[in-house]
Amino acid sequence: MPITAPTVVFDVGNVLIRWDPQIVYREMIPDDEKRAWFMQNVCTAAWNIEQDRGRSWEEAVALLVASHPEWEAEIRAYDERWHETVPGIVDDSVAVLGELKARGEKVYAITNFSREKWAECLIRFPFLQSFDGVVVSAHERVIKPDPEIFHILLQRYGLAAGDCIFIDDSAKNIDAARAVGMKAVHFVEPIDLRSALAAHGVPF
Repeated sequence: MPITAPTVVFDVGNVLIRWDPQIVYREMIPDDEKRAWFMQNVCTAAWNIEQDRGRSWEEAVALLVASHPEWEAEIRAYDERWHETVPGIVDDSVAVLGELKARGEKVYAITNFSREKWAECLIRFPFLQSFDGVVVSAHERVIKPDPEIFHILLQRYGLAAGDCIFIDDSAKNIDAARAVGMKAVHFVEPIDLRSALAAHGVPF
């Protein structure tokens, strides 16, 4: 019997679409030290990830404005100017996704993403609608690297972990995928994604 190629599972942020919140804040807070303080103490990664876990942007902004009223404009910009922090796609990765789909492969995604921004990105980036299944953290209220989010994908779509290869830019997420039995590619540019996938049995 022919050997079946692994099923490719993509992360989205900084694998298929670029995201960098510094884009907005380099303009709003030109001073490097002041901007670093703001990102570490006001609009922190820990605050942002709660939107990926399902908290609404309205609630998130209100909480920070109440705590840091002097930074209200900058806090609201994280939500209101969010699309400026997503300057475009990762061209080669989107091309690889298109090639897999064009030859009839089933392709999936697991992404840490807020409910509101995901809905907007489905419109802005139509290729995100081409997956055969997507697990969005905000919809499930669980975020990578929690192994539960990987099990949700496997159970919902009838996949076996050993038959999947997961692509993510986060080392913690890669470790989590491997821990549940998936193969994995750590996406760090510059990377030849086709060669990395081919090394795990995905033909290109």
